Amino acid sequence: MPLPITATRVAHLWEVLCRSYSVLGLPEDRIFRDLVLARIVEPTSMLDSERVLSEIGVPAVPYRILTRWLPDYAKESWCQALTKACAAHAALGPASLLLYDVTTLRCEIDAGDGFCEPGFSKQRHLHPQITIGLITDATGFPLLVQGFEGNKAEKATMLPVRTEFMTTHQIKDVVVVADAGMISAANQDAIETAGLSYVLGTVIADIPYVVKEWRQANPGEQMPDGLVLTQPWPASSLEKERGKHDRTIYSQYTHDRARRTLRGVDEQIGNAKSAVTGKVPVKRNRFIKLTGAQKSVNRDLEAKVRSLAGIKSYTTNVTNPTPEFVIGAYANLWRIEKSFRMSKHDLQAQPIYHHKRESIDAHLAIVFAALTVTRHIEAATGWSIKRFVQTTRRYRTIQIQASNHTLTAEDPLPADLRDALTQIP
Repeated sequence: MPLPITATRVAHLWEVLCRSYSVLGLPEDRIFRDLVLARIVEPTSMLDSERVLSEIGVPAVPYRILTRWLPDYAKESWCQALTKACAAHAALGPASLLLYDVTTLRCEIDAGDGFCEPGFSKQRHLHPQITIGLITDATGFPLLVQGFEGNKAEKATMLPVRTEFMTTHQIKDVVVVADAGMISAANQDAIETAGLSYVLGTVIADIPYVVKEWRQANPGEQMPDGLVLTQPWPASSLEKERGKHDRTIYSQYTHDRARRTLRGVDEQIGNAKSAVTGKVPVKRNRFIKLTGAQKSVNRDLEAKVRSLAGIKSYTTNVTNPTPEFVIGAYANLWRIEKSFRMSKHDLQAQPIYHHKRESIDAHLAIVFAALTVTRHIEAATGWSIKRFVQTTRRYRTIQIQASNHTLTAEDPLPADLRDALTQIP
């Protein structure tokens, strides 16, 4: 007669997830922890998380009990506890780099309710949405997330997020890194008033002076790949009285950036020509010039864009900066973009099915905590979280009842997985 299996558990996966959660210093609340880790194992609804936990051998709290705790996870004090734990793990100190970016999460409701509202979406959907501001360290490890109304402008999110982060951690000397679209002139002034430094990508409205100067000194020559030109921008006496510092603008040229830009210009000019001649309908194309009912290709704009191809400018108020530091700091923004992709795809933060504001805030807290655990595991192992979960989930530990004895058996682990598990602190 076969011996009965009395219990089965995905022990290796669950134990390393729990260990990572504890190492990060996240709140020791079993229900919250289980919701966070269940989302990493299989991103699904809170209602379905009971099934996910049961399948991996973890006792699950019934949904009716779980919902009683959601309001606690939406409280500001709870979010601050998460943020403090993340900041302590990241060991923030003087001159730490903080990356900032914004995205949107789609809400599955029929009409706006004051928080979930239709607004600008990079995916060009018309659903109500919420706007999310995220701060990470230089490695992309999340430090703070905050939700805003879906129709709130990206530039209007920077100051509230920065203020909350600075207040929570009493930090006075960090370098904020953001794209040009995130920082308005008012935001830039507020950052300097707070005594902070910044590194910003700069919108180039015209050919930078230093580039014009280089081209005049080297007529007919191609700019060398990687060329960096420096333009000091001293603060006026009035600006210094207001607490503003001297700025430095770096303009860098790369062949690869120029190639991508010119290829895009060629495609858009081709589309503009087809639209002007009536071969295709007129669509959004910046190179189509409308004068009354007359359509034409905007050759002046084309010449300007081609002259700027390959050039990217960066502005900083850091004292005694180097181009390597400034350009390198800005280049780290891909890490925060990776965190957004992970939250949307690996952790399926959207669409949001909750209708109450406190439920949405609790959802954001769970996704944020799951993202911290995910980034911790990926940094330690070098594996993507998808690969790690799918591989580890296949190996189970079972208990077998043999007479009065309980025997434990488990699937043998492959060498690469065993090594990955030992690398996670």
